[in-house]
Amino acid sequence: MRFVWPLIAFLAGLTPLLAPLAPVPHWSLTVLTALWVAGLVWLAPRRPEWSLLLTAPLFAVNNLWAQAATVFVVFTAARRVPRLGRLWALLGAMTLLQTAFSLAQQSNRELPLQEALFGAVTGSVFFVLFPAVSGMLLGRRRPMVRLLQERNEYLERARALTAASARSEERAHIAGEMHDMLGHRLSLISIHAGALELATATKAPQLHEQAELIRTTSSLAMAELREILGVLRTNPEPESLDEDTGTRSDITALVESSVQAGISATLDWSGDDLHGADPRTRRAVHRVVREALTNVHKHAPRARTRVQVAVQGGRARVQVLNGPSSGAPGKGTRRGLIGLEERVGLLGGSFSAGAPVEGGFRVAADVPLHPAAQAEQSATDVREVPPPLAAEVLTVPRVLGGGCLGLLALVPISGALIVLLVLALLSPSQMNAPYFDSMRVGVTTEDEVMDQFGIGQPGADGCSRYRASHNAELLYKVCFRDGKLSSKEQERP
Repeated sequence: MRFVWPLIAFLAGLTPLLAPLAPVPHWSLTVLTALWVAGLVWLAPRRPEWSLLLTAPLFAVNNLWAQAATVFVVFTAARRVPRLGRLWALLGAMTLLQTAFSLAQQSNRELPLQEALFGAVTGSVFFVLFPAVSGMLLGRRRPMVRLLQERNEYLERARALTAASARSEERAHIAGEMHDMLGHRLSLISIHAGALELATATKAPQLHEQAELIRTTSSLAMAELREILGVLRTNPEPESLDEDTGTRSDITALVESSVQAGISATLDWSGDDLHGADPRTRRAVHRVVREALTNVHKHAPRARTRVQVAVQGGRARVQVLNGPSSGAPGKGTRRGLIGLEERVGLLGGSFSAGAPVEGGFRVAADVPLHPAAQAEQSATDVREVPPPLAAEVLTVPRVLGGGCLGLLALVPISGALIVLLVLALLSPSQMNAPYFDSMRVGVTTEDEVMDQFGIGQPGADGCSRYRASHNAELLYKVCFRDGKLSSKEQERP
């Protein structure tokens, strides 16, 4: 669009060569004014002050189409002058210069001074005042809209931070309650289980393994409680994560603890170990295996279970598959599986859980070894903070609000140009020789001639020219003063 509008202005300036609407200047002046207004349209966004002042010389030439294009120049320039006082000073100087050039142009037509002044003032109102006020309003609206957008974005982010702070406080409160209520009880259970283990070692050896299992399970529950408390305190990786979590030795220990509890489970590990993987990936692998084995304990304790871990291609694929159980399956809430799906999804992995065709239950997860950093935090930001308002959202209000005064300037100008253009195109422009010979100076009226032959082709001298009907190379020149024929003559184009 950089050169489209200047080209349109140039073509509009050449319109008098095809459809004259008023006394037509020399063709060279018409081309010059068309080039001049095209240059002003190109200059207005870059040098608005100079473009305003340089519109005045156009009013020294009677090219109404080029003068009408200055409306867009004034509108564009007024939007880009930052200081209001400077803009009004430029508009005042521009109005005085336009009036002076317009009076100089109308002096050649010997119009009365009052009519010339009225025409100059009316032109200044339509060509300067309305488009300048409209452009000024729209130009002042732009920084206000930008300020409102910035404030809206600030308030949205403040709201998101307030909500995050409230969540953090609530999580800390819940963590404190859980620590006070459950931590003490689990500590007592662990202490009593340790004492029971020591007692059964000497007094009831046949119960020693069960006592040891109670102690280890209570210790594990205590460690899991600390882990949950760490999550509630918004710690991205709780301190309970050690260097072996999620590795081959850790998964082997989980499987062995399930075997000791009476589950028939085996481990099949292929590929490298996970010591070099991201801590979040190792924790996800640990959680998937532990949750799946816990579900086997609850719902299928007599089923054969196979744990498979494959590390290859930069990803860790985990699968826990148990066969059909002879006992009645228990009822679960699936909250653990939903939590696993959310955890794996935040790491950019995939999770599935369900009954395969051959029966039983299958839990599978596929996670990258090195997921994107701060995946959980970025996802939270996207959900909490909406994107800032784009400038295009306010396009319709800007057009309706800022362009109304511009329409007041464009409608009368464009309407007058269209009416004159239609009259020029539809009115006859040929005169027959008998009528030309019958015309009498001081007797034939201008209205009589225009009713029969139209306005003809106006010239810079205020006279109209009609082509002879019998000779295309002959022109009839007729001049009127005070509505009466003042002179007539024949001339060659």
